[in-house]
Amino acid sequence: MNKIFAIGDIHGCLEKLKELMSRIDIDSQNDTLIFIGDYIDRGRFGREVVDYVIRLKGEYKNTICLLGNHEYMFARYLECVDEDIYLGNGGINTLQSYGIFLSDDAEERKRKIPEKHRQFFESLLPYYETEDYIFVHAGFRTGLPLKEQTIDDLLWIRYKFIESEHDFDKIVVFGHTPLTNPLIDKNKIGIDTGAVYGGKLTCVELPEVKIYQV
Repeated sequence: MNKIFAIGDIHGCLEKLKELMSRIDIDSQNDTLIFIGDYIDRGRFGREVVDYVIRLKGEYKNTICLLGNHEYMFARYLECVDEDIYLGNGGINTLQSYGIFLSDDAEERKRKIPEKHRQFFESLLPYYETEDYIFVHAGFRTGLPLKEQTIDDLLWIRYKFIESEHDFDKIVVFGHTPLTNPLIDKNKIGIDTGAVYGGKLTCVELPEVKIYQV
């Protein structure tokens, strides 16, 4: 059976990501590599993480990259929308890594993003579904079909989802909310373990539910 490897929130922690990738036994042609979102912000090396993930997409045939709330905020910042919200959520390191100044207008901000990076950000998926799992950045609102979930729920929801015992028909693998240890529950798996806050960067191998951490 082909394996799935899902990696939690990176937030510019480039060295942790590289070390984690060196530890997982992944088949570049048959296994699936999934990033749960939040590649950038808070940490120092957001741009470098994006470069590295783009490279991994070229090396690993089945690579899925999800949208995180920080990529969503970054896209809005580039359009000069909700700038204070982005800056208040650790965006300054990412701006510095791209050479973006607070005084830059929308045209200048977007010009400083390399074309490959723009394509990467635009390609990020809100969620990804397999026969047995649903992968999403933050989670889902209970009682709503998948197609009716809002982008705010997919990217921002926390404890209403985490504490829910709702059966989503598939196991939901998510990040977004930093946890001391991975959450392994009957209906969900949480893999954000606060790498950027001094915690570990986590990968879960499925279906075995084997945990790798750096």
